[in-house]
Parts: sequence; structure tokens; C-alpha cells
Amino acid sequence: MYHYDPFIALEELKEEGMLPNPVHVRDMIVRTRLAPERLLEMNRTFQSYLQTFGKAQAQAREILEGLAIPRSASISD
Repeated sequence: MYHYDPFIALEELKEEGMLPNPVHVRDMIVRTRLAPERLLEMNRTFQSYLQTFGKAQAQAREILEGLAIPRSASISD
């Protein structure tokens, strides 16, 4: 299950361009045993990822909502 395997998640990112869900990334960070300094650095990077992921998700939703308009409504415009 990739949700908790950073190697599989990295492989999917490289091959398919799929970004892992931030919840899974957080769980991967929590499950690793990092030095406190490295953990703090990872957490800062994760916070940036979380913010960027949210913005991309909002933009994708906007695009998909525009595309999901029934054909009859988009043809009459």
C-alpha cells in the first residue's frame, strides 16, 4: 500500500505525475525516525506542500466545474 511507502509514492510521482494526498505524506513523515532538526525541516516543507496542494485542488475544481456544465447550457452561450 503506497499510502505509507515513500518509495512507491515517489515511483508513482515519477511515472504518472500523481501527487500523494497530504494526509499520506504527513503519515509517512510521522512514521519515519528522523533527527529533530531534519523532522523540523520536513515539517516546514510539508506545510508548503499542503498549501500548494490545496491551491492546485481549488484550481482543478474550478476547471472541472466549468467543464461539467451540461452541454445544452454551454452550447447556448
